[in-house]
This record gives sequence, C-alpha cells and structure tokens, in this order.
Amino acid sequence: MNFFERKDNCLYFRGEGELVRLSPWGQNAIRVESALMDQIPAGEIALLKAESVQPEISLLDERHAQMRNGKITANLFVQPWGNGLQITFTDRAGKVLLQEISDGGALTRKARSFQHLSGGNYRLKATFAADPNEKIFGMGQYQQEIFNLKGCNLELAHRNSQASIPFYLSDLGYGFLWHNAAIGEVHFGLNTTEWVAQSTKKLDYWITAGDSPSEIEERFAAVTGKVPMMPEYGLGFWQCKLRYYEQEQVLSVAREYKKRGIPVDVIVIDYYHWPRCGDWRFDTEYFPDPKAMVSELKEMGIQTMVSFWPQVDWRSENFEEMKQQGLLVKSHAGVDAQMVFHGNNVFLDATNPRTREYVWEKCRQNYVDCGIDLFWLDEAEPEFTGYAYEMYRLYAGDVSEVGNIYPREYSRMFYEGQRRLGREEIVNLVRCAWVGSQRYGALVWSGDIWSSYEDFRKQICAGLHMGISGIPWWTTDIGGFHGGNIHDENFKELLVRWFAFGTFLPVMRLHGFRQPSERIFNRAGEERENTGADNEVWSYGQEAYEIMKKFIFIRESLRDYTRSLMREAHEKGTPVMRALFYEFPEEKACYNIWDEFMFGGDILVAPVCHEHAFSREVYLPQGALWVHAGTGERYEGGKSYLIAAPIDTIPVFLREGRQAYLIGKI
Repeated sequence: MNFFERKDNCLYFRGEGELVRLSPWGQNAIRVESALMDQIPAGEIALLKAESVQPEISLLDERHAQMRNGKITANLFVQPWGNGLQITFTDRAGKVLLQEISDGGALTRKARSFQHLSGGNYRLKATFAADPNEKIFGMGQYQQEIFNLKGCNLELAHRNSQASIPFYLSDLGYGFLWHNAAIGEVHFGLNTTEWVAQSTKKLDYWITAGDSPSEIEERFAAVTGKVPMMPEYGLGFWQCKLRYYEQEQVLSVAREYKKRGIPVDVIVIDYYHWPRCGDWRFDTEYFPDPKAMVSELKEMGIQTMVSFWPQVDWRSENFEEMKQQGLLVKSHAGVDAQMVFHGNNVFLDATNPRTREYVWEKCRQNYVDCGIDLFWLDEAEPEFTGYAYEMYRLYAGDVSEVGNIYPREYSRMFYEGQRRLGREEIVNLVRCAWVGSQRYGALVWSGDIWSSYEDFRKQICAGLHMGISGIPWWTTDIGGFHGGNIHDENFKELLVRWFAFGTFLPVMRLHGFRQPSERIFNRAGEERENTGADNEVWSYGQEAYEIMKKFIFIRESLRDYTRSLMREAHEKGTPVMRALFYEFPEEKACYNIWDEFMFGGDILVAPVCHEHAFSREVYLPQGALWVHAGTGERYEGGKSYLIAAPIDTIPVFLREGRQAYLIGKI
C-alpha cells in the first residue's frame, strides 16, 4: 500500500479520504495542509509566498516518510490501527518540538478531525500532544495578567480590547501559526493542545524552528510581512482625548503646547467630528475650515490624525448607495442593525476591494485634500453588538469562516490608498489586528480599557504578547480609557505612573474619556457625543505637570535610539517592546517575568504598577552589567534588587556602556 508521494517539492499523504500536504515555506519552516475528498483548496489567508527552498524528502518505508527543511524535520508515521497519520516535528538534534496526538489504538482518536457542516464546510479540530512544562507566548492581545499561556483557553475571535493573532512562540525552540481566520478557540492543556475552527474548508498550519526567539520571530516576519519604516512623527509625543469636538478647541490646545515649549508630534481628533457615522467628513458646524486648521497645526510642527469608524448609519449620506452597491457587511436574518450607537449602524465590508476603493476615495476628498495624512481606525474588530459572529457575512465569506481577517483588511484599505498617493512611511492607529496587519502600517492600541492598576498591569503583558505575535507597533491609552476623574488624587498618581511607562512604548500617546464629561448639543438641539474633561499634561496640577513634561523630553532625547528600533522592526520584524527572554534566551528566569521589559536591546524598563507603591523589586538578567538610568549606580546581572521609585521616576536600567546620555534624566 502506497501512502506517500513526493511531488513538486512537497510530500503528500493519502488515507481514509484525507489528503495531507507538507510544503517547505521559507527557511527552517514547514506548512501543513489537509482536506477531505482528495483536494486541498488553494490560497493563503495570511502567508506570503515564501522564498524557494529545497527540502530533503525521504520515503523511508511504507509507513514512514520524512521532510527536512533546515533546522526542522517532519516525521510522518502511518499508525497500524486504522492507518491514521501522525506527524512529529523535531529539531536538528532530534528533540521533539511538537507532535500530533496518536490514534490511541482502540481509542481511534484523530489528530485532524473534520465534522461536516451544511454547505460543504467543516468544523475542524486539530490536536497535539502537550508537554506540561512547555512555556507558550504570543497569540495576540488578551486582557489578562498571564504571561505563560500554558493552561489557558483562548477565544479565536476579536473584541474591543482583544486581538486574536494565532501565532505562538514556544520555549522549546519553535513558532507555530494556526493559518486559519475562522472564529474558534484554542486550549493549551496539560495533556493536549486543541485548535478548533467553527467553519472551514481545510486544516492549515505553519511551524518553524530556530536557535533563539529572535531567529523564530524573524522567520515569522519573513512569511507574514514587516512594518513600513515608522515616520519621524511616530517617535515623539501624541496628544489625544475623547473628544476635541470643535476646531478652536483643537487649535487652542496645540497653541498652548507651543507656548509652553512642549513638543507634540501628533494631535488626534476623535470620533463624531462627523455629522453621521458613514459620512466620513468634518461636521461644518464644529469644524468650519478644517484645511486652515490642519495648515496651522503643520506650521507648529504638529500632524493631525482623525478618527474613522467603519459603521454606516442608516441616515448617512452614503448608506443607500453603499447598500445598493453591496459594499456593506450582510446580516443573515433579522433587522440589519449590526451596532446601535447614536443610531442604527451597519459595517462597511473591508474584505471587498470595491468597498476599499469607494471608502478611500471619500477619505481622500474629505480628509487628505485638507492635508491630513494620519488615520485612527477605530472599531476595527468590528464591534458587532453581542459579537454574534454567525449572524454575518462578508464578501470574503461567512464571518464564522473568515471573520478574523477584518481588521487586517481594514488597515489595508487605508494603506493601499496612501500608497497610491506615493507615500511609503505609513502608520495608522488601529484598535485590532490579525496576522499580516503589520505590513499595512498598523499601529495597534489596546482598546477601551479601564483606568485601574489592574488594567495597567494587563497592558504590560498584552504589549509583550503582541510583539511576539508579529506586531512591532503597539501602544495603549496612557491612563486608561474609562473611569479616570481628573480631580481624583489616586487617578493622578495612576496617570503619572502610566505616563512614565508610555514613554518607553513604541508610540507614546495620551488618551482617555476623562470625567466629569460635558454634554454637547448642536444647533438643531440634537445631542452629540460628549466631550470628556481636559486631558492635557497641565490638566492635573503642577506636580503631575512637571513630571509628565519631564518624560516628554526624555522621549525626545530617545528619538535617535527609537528610530534605530523602528528600523530593526522594518528590516527584520523585530519587536520594539521585548520580553526579557528575547534578549536573554538562555536565562530561564526571564521566561517568568512580564512586569519588566526591554525597550530595544539596551534599555530595561520596570513600571511601577501597584497603587501607592514607591519601590519595586527589579530582576536584572545575567550576561550584562546594568546602570541605573536615574542615579548612574552600577548593578550586577543575575540578581533581584529592591529599587526606590519616587512618584517622579520609573526604574530604568541601561546595559553598561549603552545609551549613557540618559543617566540622570529619569
């Protein structure tokens, strides 16, 4: 019986109506695809065409075959009970990296289980044996204080503040991509790892091996894409709040920063500067001359970013045409109101190329022609009311099958429009991402989080996971989004601590819906979205002002260094905010630490993220001597130290001999 076939650089298995194909996909990597009925649907939902490599394929005997591609080997075994295929991946030394479950003999389990659905799709479950001591990192952004994901159950779906990116890095020396955009779940159990797709046509995953986390990350970036080069205005301080509701308010804030001599690279105009969702233009009642506003801001050296929502209100000037042209997400049944907020809204279909062209042309006319180059792509999941994913269909397919690509295609809409204008250094702020979003200039922020120390800590963890997941550009609302009262002394303390942390993020952006807010009514008496309390650095009293101003200038002094990190991200896919183990992979202790991080290779940052704490324990990795950036004091690596942290500072350590210009500033 002939189970295996070698053809076109690939290795095939056929058995029990299943066709499995293994392909070399980039250096040190293998892609596995499987489907029923002797046909594997073509196409790549996220992977780019990989460089051509020549694997070593061996048909060892009737039941054994092997594919070796550099540092990874796939060993295929046809089990005697039922002829089920089991694949085991090993490194160059023969160490097992990952192994599909066996059939269990009389248990007749299936590593790749297809359950038929009406319409020709399948509910898919792929199951791997688990090493209970393995450590797993990545998978995007989940709001939890858990660094090692071993033991976690994760939803493979997006929500406001949740970005599901199904790639993980293992401390065993491999990276794994679940190459499937279906709504689903993953269970990193102690006995098995199970991946589930609610609706799909095939199994598809990619695995790579490497000698270090950085090597694995660079292999992943090579097959999914890299960020553009960050523009110069991405290196400084960004000012934002919910919301600057009219033109003079925006200009008065910018003028005050200019008067005080505080550098601002970007000022952000939040949502409902438009008449209705889906109009995608300034409301002339509040912004009578946006072109003049943008021009004055540019004269001050400040770029303007505007919020964009993918919702289209039934009353929007564009709704009827977009509905008629088939440019909207479609509800399978019931009233077509996919989000109710200031009216009934449906979402534009970012997976439809005709939608992307139509919407970008509106933005070009109404924003770009006013001089605006930056867009804030909110609601990017998108935020279906109730997240009933099975209710909706996209141009690309049912949301249950392909819905997780939405935020990536949303970023793509703006990136490709800007590229057509000849721009290359493109960055757009976006609330969600999927595999490949980075190549479309996506700067992801962590969504509408609460202003609490618990949420502060969660953002540190989320930022590290996002960097591992292939998203080098990540940030958070400094101070949190919900619940911060500007008159609350405890909130002021939290804000200052968060501000110091934000100084060492890929992008430093102050934002939030500060309380008490003010109700806004237009001339017709209609209530518009509220404007929050003031959120400028001088809004919180003199002590907080002096501290925040200090950190803005520290960020300015980092500009050359930050630019070099952005170039690494652009050229190699390297995260800017890095887990300690990324720089110190041989040190086991670093795989357990998530409340410290490396800002690039030279700067260790230890945020103060507990209420009323004025010191904290800091672990300094082995293999380096460390210099306290505030005092200049030298510390030996491989130890923990109790470090004083007055309210006006943050524990920051420099590798000895590097970035010494920071000493005494922090």
